[in-house]
Amino acid sequence: MFSSSFWHFLTLQIFKERHKHLTTLLLSILLLFLLSSMLFIASSLRYVVMETLEGEPDFVITRIQGGDPASTPLEWMDPLFDIYGITQITPRVYGRYFVTPKEESFLIVGVDPLEEQSQKALKELLEGIDIKHFSQGDTMLVGQGVARYLKAHYYYDGYKFLTPMGEFISLKIASLLPVEGNLLSNDMVIMPLEVAQKILGYASNEVRDIGFNVPNPDERANIMDKVASLHYDLRIVSKTEMAQRYRDLYSYKEGIFLLLFIMLLVTFLLTLYQRYSMVYSSEKRQIGLLRAMGWSIADLLRLKFMETVVVVMFAFILGVILAYWFVFVWDAPLLRQIFLGSENLPNFVSFPPVVEFSTLGSIFLLYVLPSLAAVMIPVWRVAITDAKEAML
Repeated sequence: MFSSSFWHFLTLQIFKERHKHLTTLLLSILLLFLLSSMLFIASSLRYVVMETLEGEPDFVITRIQGGDPASTPLEWMDPLFDIYGITQITPRVYGRYFVTPKEESFLIVGVDPLEEQSQKALKELLEGIDIKHFSQGDTMLVGQGVARYLKAHYYYDGYKFLTPMGEFISLKIASLLPVEGNLLSNDMVIMPLEVAQKILGYASNEVRDIGFNVPNPDERANIMDKVASLHYDLRIVSKTEMAQRYRDLYSYKEGIFLLLFIMLLVTFLLTLYQRYSMVYSSEKRQIGLLRAMGWSIADLLRLKFMETVVVVMFAFILGVILAYWFVFVWDAPLLRQIFLGSENLPNFVSFPPVVEFSTLGSIFLLYVLPSLAAVMIPVWRVAITDAKEAML
């Protein structure tokens, strides 16, 4: 079907028309590079968020007043112990601490180092930490962005936090959170639960919310009804609901860029179709000569098909490789802000390499098939004309 002479002629044809293919190649690479970069960023962020949610409680309850979250009484934990099927009930304290007079802020997270779930999370977050030393109440773990901010303001060993009561609490830096977790922990400060309550203005019997697990999935709906009936101002949020919110968020952003890509692709294909519709006289003469030499219409279409496939495949592979290098090696400068939003503290983020081949396959088909159609239809219209008419 494809003889050596056919491949030799195809190579000569591509080399001869290299200037014509160069514009198509560059525009295709640019389109595929931008779209692949956005898909890589979204996939990486989605992976990080979902991995983080795996360690979160199955359900979280909080108190609602006036439609907004309020401090949750710690005594709400007691009825949960009496409900069969609930395990690992954990009080949680977290909130933003704004550094005056600037608008930078720290995300304070209070944990109980002696509680099983918190201790497991700490060990996963930072290997080799001295839990006993951390539980003394005068130390904290800080993210990389917090550490840089403190150092820039001459706080080398610790920081004094101002409570709503006007008191200062001095904490020393026990260790830094790993660079690999910068996507989530860059502006995070982890400290003992009791200290976080004082800094964020919670009373000793108040927390932000309460988390608990339900190991048996078949019991979750029944247990949610029981918990919801405990208090009229109680709200329950499941881990599944939180995961769906993040999926919807990134799918929404992906959808916007996919829509823009389709608009650009349609414009590009219309231009490509128009250019091939206005076939030059030399190309018509070439087709006529090949027909006169005995080439069939199928042979001509096969030649143009393989010529287009080579250009399209090269553009797709090069565009995806450049996007992979741009996102996972260079950490996607400029483009990452579209997904991360405005930075609180400067974040030298590193995206874990995550590639969803199903999405890339869909983009490949979405790009390749219309590109082939935009080229092959005008070529077919010329190929079916009489050889003498084509050479005129």
